[in-house]
This record gives sequence, C-alpha cells and structure tokens, in this order.
Amino acid sequence: YTPGVSSSESSGDRPERSALSAFLVLLKIPQLLVLLFLFVCSLDVLSSAFQLAGGKVAGDIFQDNAILSNPVAGLVVGILVTVLVQSSSTSTSIVVSLVSSGLLEVSAAVPIIMGTNVGTSVTNTIVALMQAGERNEFKRAFAGATIHDCFNWLSVLVLLPLEVATGLLSTLAKLTVRSLHVQSGEEAPELLKVITEPVTKLIIQLDKSVVTGIAMGDQSMRNRSLVKVWCKTASAVTTVSSSNVTVVTASNCSSAIGCLQESNVTLTTDNLTSIVNIEKCKHAFMDTQLSDLAVGLILLAGSLTMLCTCLLLLVKILNSLLQGQVAKVIQVIINTDPPYPFGWLTGYLAMFVGAGMTFIVQSSSVFTSAMTPLIGIGVISLERAYPLTLGSNIGTTTTAILAAMASPGDKLPAACQIALCHLFFNVFGILLWYPVPQTRLPIRMASMLGERTAKYRWFAVLYLVLFFLLLPSLVFGLSLAGWRVMVGVGAPFLGVMLFIGLVNLLQARSPGHLPAVLQSWDFLPRWMHSLKPLDRAITKATVCCSPARADLEAVVTVTSELKTPAEQHRSSPVAYDNPALSYLEEVPSHPRVFKLRGLERCNSTPL
Repeated sequence: YTPGVSSSESSGDRPERSALSAFLVLLKIPQLLVLLFLFVCSLDVLSSAFQLAGGKVAGDIFQDNAILSNPVAGLVVGILVTVLVQSSSTSTSIVVSLVSSGLLEVSAAVPIIMGTNVGTSVTNTIVALMQAGERNEFKRAFAGATIHDCFNWLSVLVLLPLEVATGLLSTLAKLTVRSLHVQSGEEAPELLKVITEPVTKLIIQLDKSVVTGIAMGDQSMRNRSLVKVWCKTASAVTTVSSSNVTVVTASNCSSAIGCLQESNVTLTTDNLTSIVNIEKCKHAFMDTQLSDLAVGLILLAGSLTMLCTCLLLLVKILNSLLQGQVAKVIQVIINTDPPYPFGWLTGYLAMFVGAGMTFIVQSSSVFTSAMTPLIGIGVISLERAYPLTLGSNIGTTTTAILAAMASPGDKLPAACQIALCHLFFNVFGILLWYPVPQTRLPIRMASMLGERTAKYRWFAVLYLVLFFLLLPSLVFGLSLAGWRVMVGVGAPFLGVMLFIGLVNLLQARSPGHLPAVLQSWDFLPRWMHSLKPLDRAITKATVCCSPARADLEAVVTVTSELKTPAEQHRSSPVAYDNPALSYLEEVPSHPRVFKLRGLERCNSTPL
C-alpha cells in the first residue's frame, strides 16, 4: 500500500507496466537478431583476415610430401593450417585437391584431416576470452569452449595410432565409396551464407585458388594476391595453326613445284584457352594497393573489435531477457532429461539438433561460438553442451560430404573418401567418449580447465598459445629434423607425462599405494607443481594495468594497519586491482595450533 495512492490506481498501473515490459522485450528481440547476424559476419571476416595473413604460409606447409608422410607431422600440419586460415573447410579442400591430383596418398591425408578437426575448435576458445570480465561466467564459458578441444584431442590419441597401425578409417571410407557407387551431384546448399555473403562481400573477397595452387606447387601463384580483383571472367579458346615444311636441296629438283611436291609438309592445330577479365569485384579493398598482410591485419583488428562488441551486447541483452522465471523455465526445458526410461535419448536428440543447426549455418565454429555465451550465462549446462558440440562435429562433415559430391568425375572418389574419413573420425570419437557415462572424460577435463581458468584468468591465454601454437610448432620442427630426433625427444616427454598422470590419479584415488615421498608433490620446488608463483610474477608485470601506484600503496597501508601481525603474515603482501589477472589462494590459511606433549586428547585452543 502506497500512502496517498488508492488501490484502484495502483492496480490500474499494473497492466500498463506489463504492457511496457512486453514492448521492451519485443524491442530487444530484433536487436538480438541483428547482433547475432553481425556476430556471424564478423566470424566470416575474421576467417578471411587469417587467410590473408597466413594463407600462403599454409600453402607452403603442404608442399613437403616427405614431412606429410609422417602421421604426427601430418596431424600438426592440419592443426597449424586450420589455425592460420581459421577454416576447416578451406584446409580440407586443399587436402582433397592434393589427394585427387596424386600428390598425396589418402593414408597420409587422414592425420591431416584429424588435425583440421582439432584446429577448428580454436575459434570458440577465442570467443570465450571475451567473457573474462566476470569470473563465474568465464569459468562456464571457457569450460564450454574447451570441451570441443578435449573431445578432439582424446579422439586423436586413440584413433591416430589405430589408423597408422590398421588403416581403419581410410579402408572403411574406401569400401563405402565403392559400395555406394557415388556420382557427382549438386553443390552443397547455401543457407545462412545467402544472408551473410551480401554483407561480407562488400568488405573483402578472396581468391581461394591461390592457397590451393601454392600447395600443389604452382609457382605462378606466389606473386598473386589473395585479394580477389576480377569477379566475372570468361574462357576464350583460340585456334593456332602451324606448318612444318621440309624442302629438299635445289640440286635434286628440276623446278620449284617439284621441290614442293617432293617435300614433307606437316600441319598442326592447337587450341589455346585464355581467361578474359570482364568485371571487377566491388569490395572495400579493391584498389588499395596494400599487401595481403596489411589487409589481413586491418581486417583482423576490425573483425575482433566487432566480435567483442557484438558478444558483449549479446550477453547483456540475453541477461536482461533471461531473468527470473523466464530463465528458470528455459534452463529446465534445455537441461532437464525426460522421465525414465527415455532419459538416455536426450543426449542423442541434442546431437541431432547440433548437427541440424551446424548444417544450417554451414560452420561448426559459428555454431559453437554462438553457443559459448549461452553456456557462460548459465542457460545451457556443460552436460547439455557436450552432445550439442558432438552433433556439430557431425553436421560439419555432412556439409563436407555434399561439397565433395559436387567434385568432377576424376576427383570424386578421392574427395568422397576424405570427407568420409572426416565423418568416421567423429563417429568413432562419439562411440568412444559418449554412450557410457563413465567414459565422458571431456566433460571432466573441461570442468577442470574452467576451474583453473576462473582461478588464474591468464591461464586461458597460456592454454590457447600453448596447445594451438607452441606445441604444434615444436612437434613440426622436430619432424623436420627426422623421425629419429622426434622419437628421441618425444618418447621421454610422453613417458614423463604418463608418469605424472598416473601419480596424480593415485594421489587422488589411492595415495596409500604410493611411497610417502610421492603422496604429494611438496618435495618439488613450488613453481614446478603450482601456478601461484607464475601468477604473482604476471600480476607484478601487469602493474601498469592497475590503478595509480600511490593509490595502491595507500590502500595496502590502510589494509595492513587493520590486520593483526599473524594475518599480515598469512595474506598476500599486495593485492592488485586487476580482475583479468586476479588470483585466489591455493591453500586456505588456518590459524596455527599449538599442542602440549602428553595432552594430545585435549582440545587445543588456537592462539
């Protein structure tokens, strides 16, 4: 009851308020759709920027067949190329061209396809970094992004040795192609690209044949720009005739006519095909005279800015829409399983939804990147995001199969075989890591990564650089030195990693089976088993991102005066106001307890 306002007036205001709130919700929905459209467009431009900056390097990587014949090197090449061009479809099309031209065997191409599957998951990990401002959202978003990485890496660890030993995927794909009698069909339908391409084509258009040509050894493509100049061309056929006349010596013929009659005359006709340029492209970088690297860096900065802006606004609008009972209802609908005995079907239904949505947007990166902020704000749980991600992997392979079926007749078997290898890799990965709940290791691994990232936010950047750049580059460098060097360095490293993993498992499950010294890692220096020393170093190095030094010292001084000497000893000496690099105590501080000899059974009092 409000003094001075009658109950009839207050009740009359309620319909107006509800109508106003409904109008605001209806106004936010078009904003949400526009931001989602710009978000997808920025991802497309980001892929073009990476191709301009590193596309020719990616083409050079594919040239050394001696390296690609090494399965581990082929896996790393697939990862690096996909990270460089930010498009698994581009790297897969290069592999298909190499196989169909006879430059690469199918057995050598399968590890590269596995690498492209791993490399394509870097995009949603980058998107998760945009939610680093709020700790809990960042934890959920990073876990949802890395669940794709964990699934791909675990599948590679099992299926790559199996493929090298038995040729399972390539043989199964070959038998499937032979039994189905595949014939050339139409190209894959463009669904979402029909909407986004009119916008992205006004920004940049690329000549993707340049990267493929460099990979196939065409030296003329090296000096050719990736920025597309001519959008409409035509083929012109010119007939050229040449004759070869051999005339005998004049002493052997009575007349010129006789000489011509006795000579050998050869007439040849050649058809020369040339490309005639008709109409130039119309995009922002048409006649800028900038290098590919400069254009790529400009687009990279612009697309990342647009990506961050759209993502922040999307999260803000979603948070305002999904409040109160609305959020609870949506969470219940998405994350609740149906009653027994149909609960097990929910995950497979989510896979079907993920595959269908990926087929519509024609990119697993777009679907998983759009799903990442929803995981961050808690609308989609990690357990539900896992089957959606697996379905996305299946959806992107169906698009590749349709694209392969549009290949010419001579390239059709190889293209379909590579696309089916991609499909079977994901199918076998799902059979390994989903049907039995105890085998869903990617969920647990992603949860651990999310917890670690929430504690040390810089760990997300370290993870991104380490697993998608430094480690693949190191393995690729070792492969250049030969398989003996790679085995000599890699075998001890893998042995140490397996030993550490086994000890960690026993420490958590059954520490009594370990020697006393191995029941914890405390016998090692702190920096070898904890991220806290590195966190302190990074925090001190980023003091420029904190408030003024004088203000910091004043705050620390006032805070320290309010604490007891024991509290000052236990707590961190300086707490920087840098949320992106803040950290929590690894070990909780407890008051020191003194016990008297002979009085162990008595309750001691903390001093």
